[in-house]
Amino acid sequence: MEPPADFLAARLRDPYPYFGWLRRHAPVHAERRPGRPAVWQVSRYEDVRALLTDPRLSKDPKRVPGYVPGPTGLNRHLVHADPPDHTRLRALVNSAFVPRRIAMLEPFIAEVAHRLLDRVEHRTHIDLIADFAAPLTFRMICAILGVPDHLDTAATRDTLMATISPDAPAHPARAQQGLHELLDVLIAGKRSGRSPGGTDLLGALVRAGDESGTITEEELLSTAYLLLLVGHDTTMNLIGNGMLALLHHPEQAERLAARGTGPTLLTTAVEELLRYDSPVRDATFRCAAEPIELHGRTIAAGEIVSLLIGSANRDEARFPDPDRLDLGRTPNDHLAFGYGPHFCIGAGLARLEGAVAFPLLLERLGPVETAKPADELPWRPARVMRGLAALPLVRR
Repeated sequence: MEPPADFLAARLRDPYPYFGWLRRHAPVHAERRPGRPAVWQVSRYEDVRALLTDPRLSKDPKRVPGYVPGPTGLNRHLVHADPPDHTRLRALVNSAFVPRRIAMLEPFIAEVAHRLLDRVEHRTHIDLIADFAAPLTFRMICAILGVPDHLDTAATRDTLMATISPDAPAHPARAQQGLHELLDVLIAGKRSGRSPGGTDLLGALVRAGDESGTITEEELLSTAYLLLLVGHDTTMNLIGNGMLALLHHPEQAERLAARGTGPTLLTTAVEELLRYDSPVRDATFRCAAEPIELHGRTIAAGEIVSLLIGSANRDEARFPDPDRLDLGRTPNDHLAFGYGPHFCIGAGLARLEGAVAFPLLLERLGPVETAKPADELPWRPARVMRGLAALPLVRR
């Protein structure tokens, strides 16, 4: 049985009817497209959560013949690694994302957020992505990595984002060249001392490779690419998707704006916004290392398995009334950050940025509405992420 054509056609803009159909009729569904490897889509919460920790699934793209996971020479990072390489690489970056260090960033996040909103204070029309979400989140990951100010720019962000379109059979040569040049400049700056080294993560990774050999040059470049892209992209999507959800549910926005100084609702609100329209739609790459039987289907070794986080987070078997936005929802065991050994390393940073951004946006933007109908808003056709390319707003 194949999903209805109209669900497929609307999947980029609104994947949730498609996900609901999968959960009801085809919880393990093989999507086959000419010239590309088959992708098995797993849509139910319990299955997704179980497979996120299942050792029969591998993160190694080399197990899939002909599969191109990303830009050439930049795929030896922890998202594309099984133990022991995953364990080693994750240990190298863990220290930058421990809760104590992330909590110390809160004043800086608030300062940057206020400064960005100062720039648009007297404008009638703004783009929440370009004017706020993108520069805020990129500034934070640049601060953690130790990216020098002259490279913390929209042009740098564009160079990164140009490499993740799934539509081309291979990544554009010009985008790849620009990306490699950017990363080479970053690494060379750390080695020469022209860029501040100190305790920043990128400087620490460079030293780990040069002094102890615990990370190779390809792994260093790949990890820098991964952290710059994912550390920015996911939280940008959280802010954009979350604000759109609040605009579509004004009673929930008013509830959050009126919360006073109590932290409880803010905490549950961020979790609910992560669940309701998850910034990561599909879990990162996995393939079967051996045959897997699930719901009467057999996933062969070497076939790709897509764990649909966005679908799992709307599963009626796990979440009562899952299509309703409820900022006070509890419990809320969503899978927006994954689960198990590959749980998102930047989850704490994303939560903190969301906790700072949402109340501040509601307070400082005042009454706003989307400048386009919902079905005309542009969504980026990324392979894994779900995020708006723009969120044009107009003050009322």
